[in-house]
Amino acid sequence: MERFGVKSAPSRNRSKTALYVTPQDRVTEFGSELHEDGGKLFCTSCNVVLNHVRKSAINDHLKSKTHTKRKAEFEEQNVRKKQRTLTASLQCNSAGQTEKSSVIQDFVKMCLEANIPLEKADHPSVRAFLSRHVKNGSSIPKSEQLRKAYLPDGHDNENQLINTEDR
Repeated sequence: MERFGVKSAPSRNRSKTALYVTPQDRVTEFGSELHEDGGKLFCTSCNVVLNHVRKSAINDHLKSKTHTKRKAEFEEQNVRKKQRTLTASLQCNSAGQTEKSSVIQDFVKMCLEANIPLEKADHPSVRAFLSRHVKNGSSIPKSEQLRKAYLPDGHDNENQLINTEDR
Protein backbone atom coordinates (compact mmCIF):
# COMPACT_ATOMS: atom_id res chain seq x y z
CA MET A 1 0.00 0.00 0.00
CA GLU A 2 2.78 2.40 0.81
CA ARG A 3 4.12 1.94 -2.67
CA PHE A 4 1.03 3.54 -4.18
CA GLY A 5 1.06 6.49 -1.72
CA VAL A 6 -1.81 5.19 0.39
CA LYS A 7 -1.23 5.57 4.10
CA SER A 8 -2.57 3.04 6.52
CA ALA A 9 -5.04 4.08 9.19
CA PRO A 10 -3.50 5.21 12.48
CA SER A 11 -3.10 2.44 15.00
CA ARG A 12 -5.84 2.27 17.62
CA ASN A 13 -3.52 0.56 20.10
CA ARG A 14 -1.50 3.70 20.66
CA SER A 15 -1.15 4.66 24.30
CA LYS A 16 -2.84 7.88 25.37
CA THR A 17 -0.65 8.55 28.38
CA ALA A 18 0.99 11.91 28.86
CA LEU A 19 4.65 11.06 28.84
CA TYR A 20 6.16 14.28 30.12
CA VAL A 21 3.73 15.28 32.87
CA THR A 22 5.09 15.56 36.39
CA PRO A 23 3.14 15.34 39.65
CA GLN A 24 3.86 19.04 40.20
CA ASP A 25 2.17 19.84 36.88
CA ARG A 26 -0.98 18.05 38.08
CA VAL A 27 -0.88 19.96 41.39
CA THR A 28 -0.84 23.28 39.55
CA GLU A 29 -3.62 22.02 37.28
CA PHE A 30 -5.97 20.76 40.01
CA GLY A 31 -5.11 23.14 42.84
CA SER A 32 -5.29 22.41 46.56
CA GLU A 33 -7.10 19.08 46.10
CA LEU A 34 -3.75 17.40 45.40
CA HIS A 35 -0.20 17.66 46.69
CA GLU A 36 3.14 16.25 45.58
CA ASP A 37 5.88 14.73 47.69
CA GLY A 38 8.86 12.68 46.59
CA GLY A 39 7.70 12.41 42.98
CA LYS A 40 4.30 10.99 43.99
CA LEU A 41 0.91 12.64 43.63
CA PHE A 42 -1.38 12.48 46.67
CA CYS A 43 -5.03 13.35 47.19
CA THR A 44 -4.95 15.75 50.13
CA SER A 45 -8.25 14.74 51.70
CA CYS A 46 -8.06 10.98 51.04
CA ASN A 47 -4.31 10.49 51.58
CA VAL A 48 -4.00 8.08 48.67
CA VAL A 49 -1.44 7.99 45.87
CA LEU A 50 -2.83 8.84 42.44
CA ASN A 51 -1.49 8.07 38.99
CA HIS A 52 -0.26 11.45 37.76
CA VAL A 53 0.24 10.27 34.18
CA ARG A 54 -3.43 9.75 33.34
CA LYS A 55 -5.64 12.78 33.85
CA SER A 56 -8.75 10.62 33.60
CA ALA A 57 -7.67 8.60 36.65
CA ILE A 58 -7.42 11.82 38.65
CA ASN A 59 -10.80 13.06 37.39
CA ASP A 60 -12.41 9.70 38.20
CA HIS A 61 -11.01 9.80 41.73
CA LEU A 62 -12.17 13.38 42.30
CA LYS A 63 -15.70 12.46 41.16
CA SER A 64 -15.90 9.27 43.23
CA LYS A 65 -18.26 8.91 46.20
CA THR A 66 -15.46 7.97 48.56
CA HIS A 67 -13.54 11.13 47.68
CA THR A 68 -16.53 13.40 48.22
CA LYS A 69 -17.27 11.69 51.53
CA ARG A 70 -13.66 11.97 52.73
CA LYS A 71 -13.41 15.54 51.51
CA ALA A 72 -16.44 16.50 53.62
CA GLU A 73 -14.93 14.78 56.68
CA PHE A 74 -11.59 16.42 55.96
CA GLU A 75 -13.10 19.89 55.83
CA GLU A 76 -14.98 19.30 59.10
CA GLN A 77 -11.75 18.49 60.92
CA ASN A 78 -10.05 21.72 59.78
CA VAL A 79 -6.72 19.94 60.19
CA ARG A 80 -4.61 19.68 57.08
CA LYS A 81 -2.41 16.62 57.43
CA LYS A 82 -0.58 15.87 54.25
CA GLN A 83 0.78 12.41 53.68
CA ARG A 84 4.49 12.21 52.91
CA THR A 85 6.73 9.60 51.41
CA LEU A 86 8.97 7.56 53.66
CA THR A 87 12.17 9.08 52.32
CA ALA A 88 10.94 12.60 53.00
CA SER A 89 9.94 11.62 56.52
CA LEU A 90 13.31 10.08 57.25
CA GLN A 91 15.16 13.14 56.00
CA CYS A 92 13.26 15.42 58.35
CA ASN A 93 14.80 15.79 61.82
CA SER A 94 12.22 16.60 64.43
CA ALA A 95 12.97 18.46 67.63
CA GLY A 96 12.68 15.20 69.58
CA GLN A 97 15.26 13.45 67.42
CA THR A 98 17.67 16.37 67.76
CA GLU A 99 17.15 16.49 71.52
CA LYS A 100 17.68 12.73 71.83
CA SER A 101 20.95 12.97 69.94
CA SER A 102 22.18 15.85 72.09
CA VAL A 103 21.31 13.97 75.31
CA ILE A 104 23.29 10.94 74.15
CA GLN A 105 26.28 13.04 73.07
CA ASP A 106 26.23 14.93 76.39
CA PHE A 107 26.09 11.63 78.29
CA VAL A 108 29.10 10.25 76.40
CA LYS A 109 31.01 13.52 76.92
CA MET A 110 30.22 13.42 80.66
CA CYS A 111 31.45 9.84 80.91
CA LEU A 112 34.67 10.70 79.08
CA GLU A 113 35.39 13.78 81.19
CA ALA A 114 34.60 12.00 84.48
CA ASN A 115 36.67 8.99 83.40
CA ILE A 116 33.65 6.67 83.74
CA PRO A 117 33.74 3.54 81.56
CA LEU A 118 30.84 3.37 79.10
CA GLU A 119 30.06 -0.18 80.31
CA LYS A 120 28.66 1.40 83.49
CA ALA A 121 25.74 2.68 81.39
CA ASP A 122 24.59 -0.95 81.03
CA HIS A 123 24.13 -1.46 84.78
CA PRO A 124 20.43 -1.82 85.71
CA SER A 125 20.53 0.83 88.44
CA VAL A 126 22.11 3.37 86.05
CA ARG A 127 19.44 2.53 83.46
CA ALA A 128 16.68 3.00 86.05
CA PHE A 129 18.15 6.33 87.19
CA LEU A 130 18.45 7.64 83.63
CA SER A 131 14.89 6.67 82.69
CA ARG A 132 13.43 8.18 85.88
CA HIS A 133 15.37 11.41 86.28
CA VAL A 134 16.75 12.40 82.87
CA LYS A 135 14.52 13.65 80.06
CA ASN A 136 15.02 11.21 77.14
CA GLY A 137 17.35 9.26 79.43
CA SER A 138 15.70 5.98 78.52
CA SER A 139 16.76 6.54 74.91
CA ILE A 140 20.46 6.26 75.76
CA PRO A 141 21.68 3.08 74.03
CA LYS A 142 23.85 0.32 75.46
CA SER A 143 27.61 0.79 75.78
CA GLU A 144 28.44 -1.11 72.59
CA GLN A 145 26.33 1.24 70.46
CA LEU A 146 27.61 4.26 72.38
CA ARG A 147 31.15 3.23 71.51
CA LYS A 148 30.40 2.56 67.84
CA ALA A 149 28.07 5.45 67.02
CA TYR A 150 28.73 8.27 69.47
CA LEU A 151 32.27 7.92 70.77
CA PRO A 152 33.96 8.98 67.52
CA ASP A 153 31.96 12.24 67.59
CA GLY A 154 32.97 12.92 71.16
CA HIS A 155 36.58 11.98 70.40
CA ASP A 156 36.70 14.33 67.41
CA ASN A 157 35.17 17.14 69.48
CA GLU A 158 37.76 16.61 72.23
CA ASN A 159 40.59 16.74 69.67
CA GLN A 160 39.19 20.01 68.32
CA LEU A 161 38.99 21.44 71.85
CA ILE A 162 42.58 20.44 72.57
CA ASN A 163 43.77 21.98 69.29
CA THR A 164 41.97 25.25 69.98
CA GLU A 165 43.36 25.42 73.55
CA ASP A 166 46.93 24.95 72.31
CA ARG A 167 46.74 28.00 70.04
